[in-house]
Amino acid sequence: MTDNNRYNLRGVSAQKEDVHRAIQKLDKGLYPNAFCKIYPDFWGNDEAYCNLMHADGAGTKSSLAYLYWKETGDLSVWKGIAIDSIVMNIDDLLCVGATGPFTYSSTIGRNKNLIPGEVISEIINGTQSYFDKLKEYGIDVMLMGGETADVGDLVRTVIVDGTMACRMRRDKLVTTEKMVPGDVVVSLASYGQATYEEEYNSGMGSNGLTSARHELLKKEYKTKYPESVDPNLPDEVVYNGTYGLQDATETPLNVGKMILSPTRTYAPVVLKVLQQHFDKIHGIIHCSGGGQSKVLHYLPQPLRVVKDNLLPVPPLFTMIQKSAGTDWREMYQVFNMGQRLEIYTDKETAASIVEISKSFGIDAVISGHVEAAEQKEVVIESPYGRFIYH
Repeated sequence: MTDNNRYNLRGVSAQKEDVHRAIQKLDKGLYPNAFCKIYPDFWGNDEAYCNLMHADGAGTKSSLAYLYWKETGDLSVWKGIAIDSIVMNIDDLLCVGATGPFTYSSTIGRNKNLIPGEVISEIINGTQSYFDKLKEYGIDVMLMGGETADVGDLVRTVIVDGTMACRMRRDKLVTTEKMVPGDVVVSLASYGQATYEEEYNSGMGSNGLTSARHELLKKEYKTKYPESVDPNLPDEVVYNGTYGLQDATETPLNVGKMILSPTRTYAPVVLKVLQQHFDKIHGIIHCSGGGQSKVLHYLPQPLRVVKDNLLPVPPLFTMIQKSAGTDWREMYQVFNMGQRLEIYTDKETAASIVEISKSFGIDAVISGHVEAAEQKEVVIESPYGRFIYH
């Protein structure tokens, strides 16, 4: 069975082509090549400012948190889901230079019969405690409330989403319009332990969780927790791995905690980078959906991005590849593969960015460069092959 067939049978897609088609006629905002949609300053009506709003969430990672909580009684995984929802918003906004202050509103849909108040409390209180942690590093986020809905007819367990907004000066925006041949790419690690993280991070993020969970975990979870999966899915794509949630790994985390590692934010790093090098930053890309090919959607003109010195692939992704037998080309397109943020700049500035990142305990490398080309493309030179994306 091909990887695309697996994705389709599970009700997901690697590139969300139908979503892109659905929105292709919508207004692209003030800066069409920006990573997030940028609006005029509707409230202040000041042409020097703009408004940004972004909505995202933890996705199917919450289903895995449900499994782990039911198996172990460990409520702390729900704080991780709150963090996932926050970071998938804030790190997209970082890519246009937004560093706050932000407002945030959470949206939680639960099956009340399965998700009790103690779980909701852990998610909401985990949200506020994470904002308290970010404030220590100069990132201000105000929790504005939100909605918790009992929608058991629609949701099997729980879904955790959020919306983040801010107002900022237009002359502080980062878009990819300045990207040119000769620029280099700085890739920041998604794994390890940053100075502001409580434990080792596997690098999972919040993309590809449907694939990761079903390819790694044992079939027994389908029988034990049928509510964690669509009952209409073919048996051959449901929990067809070999691991138990509490199996040990070569990392400090067990299998369940590896996949549940809270998505790392790069906000403290980007804040410092922009404070020191704003004028030299030609683009910031959050390698979430689309993995290492993500930048394709934001190239301002026909350019070739060659990544020939990426960081080593951490254990989690080699486990997924081995368990699923997924083609490596597809792995680099679905998962971040160990680096979830990349910054485009000149060589001298790149060296400084690497040092800034490492000062936060996050490994980083000059992973590639930008070339002139006849069409937009990304080239990955990896230990597992050479892959080209258009």
